[in-house]
Amino acid sequence: MATLQKYNESNEVQRVRRYFSEDFKRKKVREIEQNLTTVTQISREYEVTTAAIYKWIFKFSAMRKKAIKLVIEAKSDTGKIAHLRQQVQEMERMVGQKQIMIDFLEKMIELAEKEYAIDIKKKFSSTPLSGSGSIAKRTKSK
Repeated sequence: MATLQKYNESNEVQRVRRYFSEDFKRKKVREIEQNLTTVTQISREYEVTTAAIYKWIFKFSAMRKKAIKLVIEAKSDTGKIAHLRQQVQEMERMVGQKQIMIDFLEKMIELAEKEYAIDIKKKFSSTPLSGSGSIAKRTKSK
């Protein structure tokens, strides 16, 4: 039968109980309030549960005492701006590709018109056909 001593010997790797000073906790809460870091980043870096960090925020937050709401996990503006810049670059790339395609097709039409001696592209500057005359000529004036 297993004894407590054998159990402790088999599980020699035990988590060391750590203590974070009050100054450390206040500093990390201040960083969160100033959007320098996030709860998840602190949690990963110092191997602390997010629940413990939220307790620190509840206890040490200056904004809580002033009754100001604090959004903890908001994306920073720089992250949003970087994402939007990336989207703009992608759109500019797509517009550039489309412009190249338009230029290519226009050149193909031009070459086809020369080769086959026909008017493929509609010319808007030409004179209208005889059947599309002005209505003013056919109306009686007073």
